[in-house]
Amino acid sequence: MEKTIIITGGSSGIGRATAILFSEKGHRVYEFSRHGESKDGITHIDCDVTSPDDCRKAVKQVIDETQRIDVLVSNAGMGISGSVEFTELTDIKRQFDVNLFGAINITQAVLPQMRLQRFGRIIFVSSLAAVFPIPYQGFYSASKSALNSVALALRNELAPFGIDVCCMLPGDVATGFTAVRKKTIAGSDVYTHMEKAVSNMERDEQNGLQPISIARKIYSLSEAVVTPCYSTTGIQYKLFMVLRKFLSTTLINRILGKMY
Repeated sequence: MEKTIIITGGSSGIGRATAILFSEKGHRVYEFSRHGESKDGITHIDCDVTSPDDCRKAVKQVIDETQRIDVLVSNAGMGISGSVEFTELTDIKRQFDVNLFGAINITQAVLPQMRLQRFGRIIFVSSLAAVFPIPYQGFYSASKSALNSVALALRNELAPFGIDVCCMLPGDVATGFTAVRKKTIAGSDVYTHMEKAVSNMERDEQNGLQPISIARKIYSLSEAVVTPCYSTTGIQYKLFMVLRKFLSTTLINRILGKMY
């Protein structure tokens, strides 16, 4: 059965790979982003997720054309790096505006339709950094952790309406996300390990999984009868999630400190 799929941040990276995969599977795919074009059987709609009006207008267009929304993949995001002490408040607010409030904006826009039809699935693209906060990515980690909390609350709130909510937590993925990260180097004379730590993190990203691996996992979540709250893909990242259940937070945090 053809489903109607909305993917935010679908013009590149994980979002683009996911949009193409859903389209190849025979679904009607709408890609929401600030810059993009309709191609490969995917309909682009201009939408800045930080604008509630943009989200409502874009969702209305989808409903007018299809009368349904089966799956929302909330993928739009951005990243900053730097020490907690020296990161500018404007950058911190922008981080949360996109990663957290952007996800909330698009979710609030689709929920009236999903409640009306009494079915739907919302998949938030979070990050392993949400459960393993990374030094010098404190605010990125915090924005994704907050997103996870919202998702868990929504999962229970929406269950009576037949709407499922889950989070996909990618580890390192080789995309253009690395190149566009806003890096704050202020305080590097104080935090002398910061630049090396960020460089190591970005090296790991560029040697990470390909976006199609994440797309396949997102697609499987969209088709699953029952979804777990959190999912990841890649043997090493699945192992991290298992170890999280058995090791103390103090020990895990110490290990992360040694890694970065």
